[in-house]
Amino acid sequence: MSTYEKQPDKALTAEQRFRDAFERLKHAVPQVLPKGTPVSQNNVAKEAKCDPSALRKARYPLLVIAIQEWVEGHKSDQAPSERQNLLKQRQKKRDTRETMLDLKLQRDHAVGLIADADLRIVELSEKVADLQARLDELKPSAKVLNHSK
Repeated sequence: MSTYEKQPDKALTAEQRFRDAFERLKHAVPQVLPKGTPVSQNNVAKEAKCDPSALRKARYPLLVIAIQEWVEGHKSDQAPSERQNLLKQRQKKRDTRETMLDLKLQRDHAVGLIADADLRIVELSEKVADLQARLDELKPSAKVLNHSK
């Protein structure tokens, strides 16, 4: 019998059940959880057929530290969980939504600037036309100057 195969529960202490579960998960041969389940403190407790709150650092400090170190050391080996993938997708969607809102605000601001510029162009064009009309009234035209000779 290998070290991570199940032994009778009656002869094992709770800590030994947790250690056996940890070994089974490390070697990807869980008996309770589905294959491919990542190693975590909660999953070790579940694999040991215990409530996750039973595997506490206060009760089993060395085991919990060993689990945490193993998880840290093997982060790159484990594929992201479905939940982590969903969280990444949500973050991407949120980032996309925020970018779209920001771009819409920039667009609206630019449209406002263009509308202000168009209005100013119209006002200045009218002013130029008015000034040109006044100038034409004040200076004699070429026809009037030619007839006086």
